[in-house]
Amino acid sequence: MKIEKRILSTDRLRRCPEQFSFVDHRLVRAGYLRRAEAKAWALYLVLITVGDEHGLSYYSDPSLARLLSLPPEEIAAARCQLLAAEMIAYAEPLYQVLSLTPTGSERTGGIR
Repeated sequence: MKIEKRILSTDRLRRCPEQFSFVDHRLVRAGYLRRAEAKAWALYLVLITVGDEHGLSYYSDPSLARLLSLPPEEIAAARCQLLAAEMIAYAEPLYQVLSLTPTGSERTGGIR
């Protein structure tokens, strides 16, 4: 049975914001979400939301801990997971959200 898509709330229809901030669908489709735990992805979501057009932000661990209701040591652990997954770069106090690694078809210009 095919499910037909329909708008559920027309008054709250999502639009692309003018500022730079997005979530790449490849996080799900290319299996990136398996590279880290939920707390790391919560940190990632904050970093992509607050980052500039280059993915740069300089939120401190205490600020991130408050935003995410996590103790600072869990922010540090989440950061380590994102670094290991090659999702971010970090040089205290600066974070950079990295572009996702291109898939084979993207490298060659093909459509996936």
